[in-house]
Amino acid sequence: MSNKELLLREIEELPDDKLRTVINFVRELKSRNSQESLGITFVSEPSLEKDWNKPEEDEAWSDL
Repeated sequence: MSNKELLLREIEELPDDKLRTVINFVRELKSRNSQESLGITFVSEPSLEKDWNKPEEDEAWSDL
């Protein structure tokens, strides 16, 4: 049985008043994942900046 199936089975057994907590937890996990991805982008930006700011890069992207 997959993790998703196990989770769905567990959720089906929860009373309605506990489902809001599960929903909030899942949303928090998704938010953390998005923030981590964004953080990686910001951390990598300075190392890529030297390549992005080359004249040949400006020329390559000038049509867009």
